[in-house]
Amino acid sequence: MNTLLITGTDTEAGKTVLTTALAAYWQKYFPQRSWGIMKPIQCGMGDRELYQKLFSLQQSAEEITPLYFAAPLAPPIAAAKENRQVDLAVVWQTYSQLRWQRDFLLVEALGGLGSPITDELTVADLARDWRIPTLLVVPVKLGAIAQAVANVALARQCQVNLKGIVLNCVRYRTDTEIADWTPWDLIQSLTNTPVLGCLPYLDNLEDLDKLAQVASNLHWERLSSSL
Repeated sequence: MNTLLITGTDTEAGKTVLTTALAAYWQKYFPQRSWGIMKPIQCGMGDRELYQKLFSLQQSAEEITPLYFAAPLAPPIAAAKENRQVDLAVVWQTYSQLRWQRDFLLVEALGGLGSPITDELTVADLARDWRIPTLLVVPVKLGAIAQAVANVALARQCQVNLKGIVLNCVRYRTDTEIADWTPWDLIQSLTNTPVLGCLPYLDNLEDLDKLAQVASNLHWERLSSSL
């Protein structure tokens, strides 16, 4: 069973872009295989609704997002506003069922790798405890190198099974900006983690053919060999 956790350096890194692109790729090139998407915890409207719109998922809303809170805040804060708790047992049960039922499962984390899930746990802790192979999305911008280094250090400290880095153009970037702000060789040298590719700026997340094409340009051989 192949499972991937998509996390990022922060809330606007581009996790949804990568998750959607990978889902479009899987749907186009492996139509005979079963796959699923999870957003374990969602605070506010957004990703679950997008996935339901784009893909014919044989999943209920609760199977996509076991825990939902109305306020677009960190889960422990959003839960407190509703006099609720972040019940990870519910999330684990859904995750366990889906990973055995599906050939491939994409799990989009909330926030960044260091984002809190409860008062005691971060996304990095969850990735470690649940032993989920993880991809780190790093946005292409000034300061990206430092963000990559810091987040890989956090992943290593928390013993996350980090498989690679994917760069993402959250805005249009020139080739020169990409090369200067996110030099692959330097990032790989500093983090000892492979860079699997760079997603271009996409202004339409509903173009599934384009998303599948973008995902096909990633270095799948590096990723597949380690899963």
